[in-house]
Amino acid sequence: MKWLKKFLPRSAFSQTVMLIGCLLLINQLVSYLSVATYFIQPTYQQINQLIARQVKLLFVDGVDIGREHLTMVDALNAKVRDDGMEIYNQKQAREAGIDQAVYYGFLSSQMSEHLGGKAEVKIAQGDDFEIWIRPPQAPSIWIKVPLTGFNESDLSPLTLYLMVIGALSVAGGWWFARQQNRPLKKLQKAAISVSMGDYPEPLPLTGSTEIVEVTNAFNQMSHSMKQLEQDRALLMAGISHDLRTPLTRIRLASEMMVEEDEYLKDGIVHDIEDMDAIINQFISYIRQDQESTREQGQLNDLIEDVVQAESNREAKIEVELNECPEIPMQSIAIKRILSNLVENAFRYGRGWVKLSSHFDGKRVGFSVEDDGPGIPEDQIPKLFQPFTQGDTARGSVGSGLGLAIIKRITDRHQGEVVLTNRAEGGLRAQVWLPME
Repeated sequence: MKWLKKFLPRSAFSQTVMLIGCLLLINQLVSYLSVATYFIQPTYQQINQLIARQVKLLFVDGVDIGREHLTMVDALNAKVRDDGMEIYNQKQAREAGIDQAVYYGFLSSQMSEHLGGKAEVKIAQGDDFEIWIRPPQAPSIWIKVPLTGFNESDLSPLTLYLMVIGALSVAGGWWFARQQNRPLKKLQKAAISVSMGDYPEPLPLTGSTEIVEVTNAFNQMSHSMKQLEQDRALLMAGISHDLRTPLTRIRLASEMMVEEDEYLKDGIVHDIEDMDAIINQFISYIRQDQESTREQGQLNDLIEDVVQAESNREAKIEVELNECPEIPMQSIAIKRILSNLVENAFRYGRGWVKLSSHFDGKRVGFSVEDDGPGIPEDQIPKLFQPFTQGDTARGSVGSGLGLAIIKRITDRHQGEVVLTNRAEGGLRAQVWLPME
């Protein structure tokens, strides 16, 4: 049963189409059987009865044509020439194609009742529709009755009717399923947008009652999430803004300190810079890099810009750029990813950082490597959560938002970010972005 489930449709649209198709197929079969039972079969019975009456007329004088009376075949043929019937002996019947005719047990039984003895009926379907009868009065002969204008090999009006009705029904079922599935498709796209931080306009309430209720509930949920996100962003922005005012006053006050307190001044300035960097990360996290426009850009150019901006550091920066095609991206956001990764590499490494670009035929990516202590494997998945940092091996400086920001920007680009420990020691952060 498991292998069967693999071939069954999974989407609601395909399941609905399959259900309608199965119901229509059953309906067509029932219709065909009903017509065959109540229309076609009685017609055959009437034709069989009329033929039996004609056969009876051949033997109205009580003549029994046995082997000794085969010479009377010509006489009987002359008798029925005007009726279109033909009479053959066994040899002539085989030459005329009796062996290709199909035996019909039901018609043979009915013919036997009409003729008062065991009869045999065969039907041949070729260019013409022919009925062969071997009457009980003369078992050694065959009577052929051609039926002109009655050929089952032709496309009958009944078959054409069933085909047209079936095609129209399937097309109507497909259109109905498509109309039912359209609101679900819009709901799916809207849900994906919400999961990526975009909040679309309320969806129109169309479709069945159940779909309307689900869409209305989704609109309310999306509105509540958007309002919650706005309130959270306003709160964090307000806190970040308000914190900068006292920090600015503290920095001004530290500049007025006497030379004897120079060691205190350096510590205060360093702490203020750390707090200012944390506030900048809060603001970056709040913004979510929601620039909607994406333009074709070259990843290698962004890497070179970041390397040039970090060239004044004393640490060694190694660059390995491979040929990469242009991709649609938000250049500012991708550059922010590079800057954050490079900053982490300098912060936790021992003075060596490597930037590389990659292209695997389907995706474009870049990696940032350092020679620091690395991170335990079980802690890597947690690092993408906001306000989460690695263990004390890599220190505890910062707000814990850097990788969360990177993950959020990457998700908005439908990309992937992977953290792995290098075999030589240190961490390797790799980001992959799709071609489209």
